[in-house]
Amino acid sequence: MVFDPRIPSRETCVLGYQLERWALEKPDDVAILFYGGETWTWRETLELTRRAAKGLQSRGVRAGDHVLSWQPNNREAVLTWFGLNYLGAVYVPLNTAYRGNLLQHVVQLSDAQLMICHADLAPRLEEIELGSLREIVVTHGHVSVRDLTVHPATVLLPDVGLSEMPGAVEPWDTQYIIFTSGTTGPSKAVLSSYIQGYSMGPEAHSYVDASDRSLINLPLFHAGGTIYFIMTLANGGSCFLDTYFKTDEFWQTVRDNGLTAACLLAAMIPFLRKLPPSDRDRDHPLRKAVCVPWNEDAMAVGERYGIEMRTTFNMTEISSPMVSDPNPEKSGTCGMVRAGVEARVVDENDCEVGPGEAGELILRTERPWAMNHGYYKNPEATARAWRNGWFHTGDGFKYDENGYFYFVDRIKDAIRRRGENISSFEVENEVTAFDSVREVAAIPVPSELGEDEVMVVVAPVAGKSLEPLELFRFLEPRMAHFMLPRFIRIIEELPKTPTQKVQKHLLKEAGVTSETWDREAEGIAVKRERIGR
Repeated sequence: MVFDPRIPSRETCVLGYQLERWALEKPDDVAILFYGGETWTWRETLELTRRAAKGLQSRGVRAGDHVLSWQPNNREAVLTWFGLNYLGAVYVPLNTAYRGNLLQHVVQLSDAQLMICHADLAPRLEEIELGSLREIVVTHGHVSVRDLTVHPATVLLPDVGLSEMPGAVEPWDTQYIIFTSGTTGPSKAVLSSYIQGYSMGPEAHSYVDASDRSLINLPLFHAGGTIYFIMTLANGGSCFLDTYFKTDEFWQTVRDNGLTAACLLAAMIPFLRKLPPSDRDRDHPLRKAVCVPWNEDAMAVGERYGIEMRTTFNMTEISSPMVSDPNPEKSGTCGMVRAGVEARVVDENDCEVGPGEAGELILRTERPWAMNHGYYKNPEATARAWRNGWFHTGDGFKYDENGYFYFVDRIKDAIRRRGENISSFEVENEVTAFDSVREVAAIPVPSELGEDEVMVVVAPVAGKSLEPLELFRFLEPRMAHFMLPRFIRIIEELPKTPTQKVQKHLLKEAGVTSETWDREAEGIAVKRERIGR
């Protein structure tokens, strides 16, 4: 018996107990809808989970084992996740874009002996050293893979399932391992407990409740994809699992499936803002959304479509420490720190800086296990991240006297031009305000004078022309002189990960191309405005 009131009960936060609760209390209510039309009630979800658990158990999976899931958003991915957690095993999903050395790194790091794998992805395993991996269950096709025992997808759904959970699963046990993006080095394996998932999702986002049907269109190898499932499991509502974000289908998907809650990240927001106006813009059931980042585009989307919008700050390693009130007025804010979380903005020596000064955001929580409990097999990175008893986010932040926090930039993405530190995030916010810009990435490129020059890579709205000089003239009165881009490159689509993060490293590698517009080559000079003369 746990007497600590900070620790949620098993029934509150552990997947297997949650499924058993809702299957008993509301067996015939819809739990999960899938793209393509399949629907599961809570009773069916528990029955299918027990069958998947039995199938995984037949392949030797036991509590605490790490099992890889390499699949797109589909029913088999859900069966894998739920079946593993029902056994007390650890769900380890992989990005479907992985291949080569990156794939080899995460497969070997996981220590998994079993993988559930989509047939289209399985051939990539032929290219790598497999570490501990010995067996795969292949879904959606039949393939053979060198050095692996291959099982058909029927392993996931034997005729008879388990009758109960085979052992107790505790709130502090590891629920899943999600890999970081690896943008500053090899991907790290983030250990996440059931308590962390509960703190990140249903506790932090309590405005989503049992009356809601949530849209999930981020991948299930991403914390943003798992979080709405975890909320549904906690509150007994329902969710719709889509394959990915599709601008042209978004509103019809919302209407057809009665979706009331969603997460809108990054490029999704300007895409929705720049859809052609329609007399059906407010003819939909979507009532609430969490939106990141919070900027002019986000405000405009909320106003145009009549959605109650909130913003937040989160990472795989933490638990939504900041959530705003509905429709905040301050552009760039992440809201205020929620109850149970402490936040500081500090310098390189972990000394707190004052209001309005930029520094690194560090965090800790009152509840044990409410954030990650380390990086698997990487004690050095764990120690660095958790130095002085605080988790170091690697993100630049400011805060004001009223307690509002503002994201400045990923510290590694900051641009330094002639002594000035420039936030790529702030540059991007201004560029996306231009009507013809669909998406943008601001990056540093080397300057012949040392330090960086500012470059923006933009993709136009479909059907609209985009002239670099027009964009530059739009930006001139809106930005400090040192932030104004020297280079503007126009491409059809920014390279992105499956989680819709722009792959800035690819843009940096390309640098200034032959078709890139250069304001200095055009004879346009930008000078500091002289004040007081």
